[in-house]
Amino acid sequence: MSLLNGIVLFVAAMIAGLMNSVAGGGSFFSFPALIFTGVPPIPANATSTVAIWPGSVAAVGAYWSKLPRRAGIMVPLTVSSVVGGLLGALILLRTPQATFMRLVPYLFLVATLLFTFGKRLSQSVGARFNNPSAPSWLTVTGAALVQLVIALYGGFFGGGIGILMLALLSMVQVGDIHSMNAVKSLLAAAINGAAVITFIVAGAVVWPQALLMIVGAALGGYGGAHFAQKLDPGLVRRFVIVVGFSMTIYFLWKR
Repeated sequence: MSLLNGIVLFVAAMIAGLMNSVAGGGSFFSFPALIFTGVPPIPANATSTVAIWPGSVAAVGAYWSKLPRRAGIMVPLTVSSVVGGLLGALILLRTPQATFMRLVPYLFLVATLLFTFGKRLSQSVGARFNNPSAPSWLTVTGAALVQLVIALYGGFFGGGIGILMLALLSMVQVGDIHSMNAVKSLLAAAINGAAVITFIVAGAVVWPQALLMIVGAALGGYGGAHFAQKLDPGLVRRFVIVVGFSMTIYFLWKR
C-alpha cells in the first residue's frame, strides 16, 4: 500500500464515518476507495464491512436506553439478522470476483434508490401499519422472515439496509423513531458482525487497509456526531445521492 493510497483510504473512511453518523451511506465511499486503490472487489467489500462495523457497535451503545425490552420481537429479529448476515457473507465469498464486479453497479443503483426514496417508503409503510396494539405472532414471524432476507443482502453487500429495516420496523410497532433507530442499529451491528467474523475466518480481509480505515472511520464518526447539529442533513443526503449515482455510472462504464 503506497502512501498516496493510504491517504485516499484514510480520507474515504473519515468521510464514510461522518456520513454514517449524519445521514448514512458510508459504504458509498469506503468500498469504491478500496477498489480505486487496487483491492479486488470481494476483499474490498469484506474490508469495507470490517472498517465500518465498529461504528455500528458504537451506535448501539449510544441508543441502548432506547431499545425496547420486548423479547418476543427483539429475539426473532436479532436471530434472523445473525443468520442472514452469515449466509450473505458466505454467498459473497463463493461468488467469483468477475461476477461480483458485474453486479456492483446494480447493487449501487439499488442502494442509491433506497437511500433516495427510503424515507418516503418507511413513512408510507408506517402509515399503513399504524396500530398501537402489540403485533401478533404471525406478524412477528413474517417480520423475522423479511429481516432474514434483508440481512442476507446486508451480508452480501449491505447498501441501503438501514432504510429497509426502518420500513420493516414501522410494521411491527417497536416504538417511536428513536426506538426504531435503536433497533435498526442493533440489527445492523448483528448483520455486519456475523459478516465480519465470516470474512475474518475466511481470510478475506486486507488488514493494513482495514486497520487504517477503522481509525479514519472512528475519527469521522466522532466528528460527525460532534458537528451533526451544524450540518444540513438535506444537503448531506443530496451529496450522498450524487455520489451513489456517480458510482453506479462509473462501475457500469467499467464493466
